[in-house]
Amino acid sequence: MKDGECINWAELPYELTSSILRRLSSIDILENAQRVCTSWRHVCKDPEMWRKIDMRNLVDVGLNLEIMCRHAVDRSQRGLVEINIWHFATDSLLNHIAERSSNLRSLRLIMCSRITNDGLAKALAKLPLLEELEFSYCPLSVESLRLSGRLMRFPYESDDDALAIAETMPKLSHLQLFANKLTDAGLNAILDNCPNLEHLDLRECRNVKFSGDLRKRCSERIKVLREPFGCIMLTHVLELLYDM
Repeated sequence: MKDGECINWAELPYELTSSILRRLSSIDILENAQRVCTSWRHVCKDPEMWRKIDMRNLVDVGLNLEIMCRHAVDRSQRGLVEINIWHFATDSLLNHIAERSSNLRSLRLIMCSRITNDGLAKALAKLPLLEELEFSYCPLSVESLRLSGRLMRFPYESDDDALAIAETMPKLSHLQLFANKLTDAGLNAILDNCPNLEHLDLRECRNVKFSGDLRKRCSERIKVLREPFGCIMLTHVLELLYDM
C-alpha cells in the first residue's frame, strides 16, 4: 500500500475480515459490525462465525440481549460449541440453546439470577457432549441437577450438585463450582466419574476439607486446581519445572 493510501475495509479478503470480526463480542457483531457494509454482513452471517458465542455484558446496554442471543444461536446452524452468557439467561433461552446445539462443549453462565434448577437440568439433559460447565453467582446450589433420562428431584443435601454432575457429565474437562456447598464426598464422586477433568475451580467451597487422600487424588488427577481459599495448584506445571 502506498503512503497516504487509505484501506478499503470492505474489500479485504473474506478470511481476513472473518479473522478480524471474530475478535469482537457477539453483541458488537450483531449490533454494529454487520451493519458496516454488505461484505461484512455476508461474513457475519456465516455459521462458522458463530461456533463460539460471547454474550458478556458488564453494563446495561439497553438491548434485548435474549433475542440477540437466540438469533446468534440460530445463525450457528447447530454448529455452536461454546457459549458465554452474563446476567440475562433464562430457562427459555437455555432450552433454545440446547434444542439447537447438541454439539455444545462449553457452557458458562455468570450472574444469571432467572435460571432455575429445572431449567438448567432440562437443558443439560440435551447436551451429551458438554465438557466445560460454569455457573457462578447463579441461584442453583441445591434443588435438582440429577438426570437419568428424565428429571428427578431429591431432598436437600449439600452434595446434590456434585452428585448430579458426577452422574451425568463424564466428559467434563473444566468445571467451576464457585461458592458451592459440596463436601469431600461430592468432590470424590466427581473425581470418580469424570476421568477427563483437568481444570477444577473450588474457590469459596468452604465445605471441602481435603480429608484422607483427597488432596493426593486431586494432585494426581487435576492439572489446575483452584482451592477453596484461593490457592492455585499447578501440579503438572511444577512437575515439568522440577524435571528440567
